[in-house]
Amino acid sequence: MSSIVLYSIPAFLILLGLELWWARRHVDDPAIVGYERRDTAASLSMGIGNVIVSAGTKLFELGLYVWVWEHRIWDVPAALGAWSWLVLLFAEDLCYYGFHRSHHEIRLLWAAHVNHHSSTHYNLSTALRQSFTTPLTGPLFWVPLALVGFPPWMIFTAKAWSLLYQFWLHTEAIPTLGPLEWIMNTPSHHRVHHGANLAYLDRNHAGIFIIWDRLLGTFEPERERVVYGLTKNLETFNPLRIGFHEFAAIGRDVRRAPGLLAKLRYVVGPPGWSHDGSTLTADQMRAAAATTPPPGPPEGAPAIS
Repeated sequence: MSSIVLYSIPAFLILLGLELWWARRHVDDPAIVGYERRDTAASLSMGIGNVIVSAGTKLFELGLYVWVWEHRIWDVPAALGAWSWLVLLFAEDLCYYGFHRSHHEIRLLWAAHVNHHSSTHYNLSTALRQSFTTPLTGPLFWVPLALVGFPPWMIFTAKAWSLLYQFWLHTEAIPTLGPLEWIMNTPSHHRVHHGANLAYLDRNHAGIFIIWDRLLGTFEPERERVVYGLTKNLETFNPLRIGFHEFAAIGRDVRRAPGLLAKLRYVVGPPGWSHDGSTLTADQMRAAAATTPPPGPPEGAPAIS
């Protein structure tokens, strides 16, 4: 984890305390989910675990970027000078979009990311519910930045400002932000991303800019009230079970799969895929809902002519 992020931790905690105060003042508002003590403790524990794992994997990530940078095919900073920072702002954000979307569409990667979506609450402590394993699955997605000439220190700086930006998105205290909603990722857009509502599944993968979702077909505005969590929520606050439950589920599914292809699809196919239709992917659920006719009148009800 970047030192910029580490130095920001006191500010994170202060803002968390202010939001907790705000949530308690809105405890009677049914639209505000607020805080739950055990849920918050689990999120903070996972944030600490992520810091520890990130510190242990940083040397590998640095070595990877240095090696690729030494074999770069271009040198954006040398070519563009100060303008390279503006290019990096958008380029890093596109890399983040690729990382984030992939971690929703490939089950093995989803197993690393799912814990961030496991809370049925939505507040600034949820932003700190970070993965134990994405420090291992993530670095490859930023390799293109080194390949086009961004040195590792610039890549780490860009990743840090993206992480800082995304912290404030995890709140119910901010409704919508007018014209900014067209370009920037906002709390409203990110609330959708954390929703278990069928329309919201695998939507709004943005980091800083929502433009990638708009361009690539994964955007969904906040229309209906968000139901936070997973399609099948966990009944535990144990950080280890939260962090590794999906890896265990993959293992169980691979063991029961009838053949090698099915076993492979349980690992690299989309979350929810099953060989026997016992579980469905988000796209399959949406397709099924679209073809289901609306319910007719109750039996015995008079016909409407």
